[in-house]
Amino acid sequence: MPGLTGVIGRRTLLVGTLAAGVASAHRAMGERSIPSGVGGLPIPPSRALAFRLMRNDAAIGTHTLDFDVSGDTLTVRIVVDVLFTLGPIPLVHYRHTNTEIWRGGRLSGLEAHTDRNGIQLFMSAHRDAAGLRVEGSGTRPYIAPEDALPTTYWNARMLRVPMIGTQDGMLVHPRITEKPVEPVRLASGAETAARCYSLTGDLDLDLWYDRESRWMSMRFTVADGSVISYERL
Repeated sequence: MPGLTGVIGRRTLLVGTLAAGVASAHRAMGERSIPSGVGGLPIPPSRALAFRLMRNDAAIGTHTLDFDVSGDTLTVRIVVDVLFTLGPIPLVHYRHTNTEIWRGGRLSGLEAHTDRNGIQLFMSAHRDAAGLRVEGSGTRPYIAPEDALPTTYWNARMLRVPMIGTQDGMLVHPRITEKPVEPVRLASGAETAARCYSLTGDLDLDLWYDRESRWMSMRFTVADGSVISYERL
């Protein structure tokens, strides 16, 4: 994901990452990934993921992902919308939009734009004969490592490879610690078992995936000490 923490504080949450307007929300329990012609990527059967963002038990935004499959091409459209207010006064406004293109299970291109309290950030990537070319507001243009993946979190493979920040294009290499399986709260109030992965260093956040490597939750702390958590819809 991109860096919402850079809005409410300073942590480089490069998400592909948070997302707006809860589009076709899927059921978080009992689904199986779709075997498809797009390289075995973990596409949800509903072709959508949706989360609400919680701060101190109050909803402050949404993060949605929509998956469109056409032949061997997968298009993932991601929107993150966050609005945090103090009474009528808006303290944080964050909007991130991101479109990924995959062909045959391989990342082919990506375009992302972020409005962080009026500060405009961007990144883009496209594949040519030399590899995946990346540019962004936080980096000089570069050719990404062949196995690098964007920080959009829906694909757990990113935990094993270099990561391309979807807020400003920076290449990051966080340290990842695998933790035990534990209950994760869903937006419905139910719980499901998921394994926690703690990212530190270039990123500072916790991610949860179920036993089928489906993204279930995320959590991070911002500068004022508040905890932002994801509850899957």
